[in-house]
Amino acid sequence: MREHGPDAARGVYGISVAADLVGMGVQNLRAYEARGLLEPQRTEGGTRRYSANDLDRLRRIGDLLDAGLNLAGVAMVMDLQDENSQLRAEKQEQQRLTAAVSKSQATTSSSARSRSARR
Repeated sequence: MREHGPDAARGVYGISVAADLVGMGVQNLRAYEARGLLEPQRTEGGTRRYSANDLDRLRRIGDLLDAGLNLAGVAMVMDLQDENSQLRAEKQEQQRLTAAVSKSQATTSSSARSRSARR
């Protein structure tokens, strides 16, 4: 998945523009939403608004369908991909925290050795 700017999750595209951008029919986008494969934002009036993240998700749906999966299979694969992404993010955060703690302990240990050497 591509990295987008801070507004990647903001719904800005109407359904026909989103459908054109990903090369799908408007009815397909409605069907994927009905199946729970994506959840576009809605305006106060109820109009769907698709974000850059939604467009990436629609492209992934299209790729999986082209690979021969049916919508139930697409849903399962996408759930697993989403879970995998979440686990990777959690692992990276855990590694970042572990590195920060190790660095802090090394600094504290070095500082303590320096103080005892001066005595």
